[in-house]
Amino acid sequence: MERLTYRGTVYPWHCDHMGHMNVMWYTGKFDEATWQLFGSLGLTPAWLRAAGRGMAAVEQLTEYKRELQAGDLVSVHTQLIEVKSKVLRFRHAMRRDDDGELAAVSTLTAVFLDTALRKASAFPADMEARFRALLAASPPEAALKAAA
Repeated sequence: MERLTYRGTVYPWHCDHMGHMNVMWYTGKFDEATWQLFGSLGLTPAWLRAAGRGMAAVEQLTEYKRELQAGDLVSVHTQLIEVKSKVLRFRHAMRRDDDGELAAVSTLTAVFLDTALRKASAFPADMEARFRALLAASPPEAALKAAA
């Protein structure tokens, strides 16, 4: 299922010498969306701290589709696209709110970590089962079409 994970505005200080939002701000907005996704899955900062676990991005591919300018209102919708015992892959789609134009797509691979050992760790079985059920309920093909 695709989830709304971020809403915001492009401010003038987000723009570079070309007059459009600089890549660092796309990454920042996608990062905020990532933490909203994790929280909605039960991977809240409080739960992660209490469990001695963390999440780490190990790969991020961002495709820039359309320029955003100061004043644009944007939303990010996110969908799980792969679940493994220690890994989540998901796709963010950033759209301009006024016309729905796709501005950027970012696909991330995140690993569940044991923070004491600093190594990848398996998700708890019940959590992994929930993630797999969410993935089965909304196949990634829908996210791929929406991001095209």
